[in-house]
Amino acid sequence: MFDKLQAVEDRYDRLNELLSDPDIVSDSTKLRDYSKEQSAIAETVEVYREYKNAQTQYKEAKEMLDDKLDPDMREMVKEEIGELEDQLEDLESRLKILLVPKDPNDDKNVIMEIRGAAGGDEAALFAGDLYRMYSRFAEAHNWKTDVIEAHSTGLGGYKEIIFIINGNGAYSKLKYENGAHRVQRVPETESGGRIHTSTATVAVLPEAEEVEVDIHEKDIRVDTFASSGPGGQSVNTTMSAVRLTHIPTGVVVSCQDEKSQIKNKEKAMKVLRARVYDMFRQEAQAEYDANRKSAVGTGDRSERIRTYNFPQNRVTDHRIGLTIQKLDQILEGKLDEVIDALVIEDQSKKLESVEE
Repeated sequence: MFDKLQAVEDRYDRLNELLSDPDIVSDSTKLRDYSKEQSAIAETVEVYREYKNAQTQYKEAKEMLDDKLDPDMREMVKEEIGELEDQLEDLESRLKILLVPKDPNDDKNVIMEIRGAAGGDEAALFAGDLYRMYSRFAEAHNWKTDVIEAHSTGLGGYKEIIFIINGNGAYSKLKYENGAHRVQRVPETESGGRIHTSTATVAVLPEAEEVEVDIHEKDIRVDTFASSGPGGQSVNTTMSAVRLTHIPTGVVVSCQDEKSQIKNKEKAMKVLRARVYDMFRQEAQAEYDANRKSAVGTGDRSERIRTYNFPQNRVTDHRIGLTIQKLDQILEGKLDEVIDALVIEDQSKKLESVEE
């Protein structure tokens, strides 16, 4: 572990030199990348230096005990050694956590796609519940939600809804929502009071910057059409809706939420860039099966990750075996208890690899 920490400190010092180099300062891309890298490891270096300083004090205090000290002074040194041992233990624990590999996407905005799956109208209604849950969660964290595309059923549900959540660290929290969500409840249309099971899928993508994925205009086919409402009726006689097709990958994105064709294209490009970036990211991660298995919920979207049981006001996250009798609160956006548990489990598994 300490070899890794020394390498991090050496890299930090090297970055300091690079950021003072006139050639780097004049190159905005390199300056941004090196500054970002330095910022990411600054806390680790600070704690590591604090650890080395405490370790030096500890050795000096231990050496003092070998000298001829009067009883009072000897007692003071022993007390200092005990305090330094506690400090070193605490700093070592912090360093282990800081060495846990960080997801480079954690600070990014999120593009979420929710779709009603098995269950027809009931699945669409549940998709609407999930959208409102995430919107309220975002609002509680002072993040902004912006709808890209929505296909509503007219009953308060959605066959599909795609939206962006803008906020620092949004992906670090919401990436664990990736997967199939199951609901168990009695539909309003069910006269016999029978419990039905329906599902909705949630896809969570980090918003990609232009510099992270190379998409050329020549590789995009742009189609425009009149936007439509529930049932397919035309609600806009102008050709404001936009459909983008990324020819090399076959990724297709449409947006009709805005009245302006330009704004719809801008929104669609954000989703297109995120999907293409995610496709490449998933392919790269597939080469590291062990790492993917250690993650807690950022993998297969067909995986059933959570069940929402209305009759018992219960939510169960199947990945970590967590059950909470607070369904009503969770649907109001109070997801922190669940997400914090997932973060802790994820970090614990990654910490095992650091300690090996």
